[in-house]
Amino acid sequence: MLLTIEKTLILKSVKILSSVPEAQLTDLATIAETRDFAAGEVIIRQGELGTSMYIVARGKVRISDATKELGLLGERTVFGELAALDPEPRAATVEAVEDCTLLRIDGESLYELMSGNKEVTRGIIQTLCEYTRTNLALSTS
Repeated sequence: MLLTIEKTLILKSVKILSSVPEAQLTDLATIAETRDFAAGEVIIRQGELGTSMYIVARGKVRISDATKELGLLGERTVFGELAALDPEPRAATVEAVEDCTLLRIDGESLYELMSGNKEVTRGIIQTLCEYTRTNLALSTS
């Protein structure tokens, strides 16, 4: 179990939350749920309805779809933020590659944070723009 101060430091080190004032991050840290997963354990399954995002506090996770591996994510990375913003079936499966600790933030908490902080909203928009650019580049190559 992570202490609130540890969660706050982890949240601060994540790109989309890096410009959020520490007081708001501490508030978010108090409601962020700590989840531990063993190596090989499935965290989310492609097709399941998602309403939360995850931040890798410790360890590594693998993202894959039905046909191939899409990537590996390590500490201080985020996944599931699209589902937190717009609940839809998950686009990929995420599995723990090694024992890992994640912070889970539900969509309502994220919206609350966004409503009070334009920097969070800006960070999320930038992340979504990066996804769009990456997907456009992949589809045209």
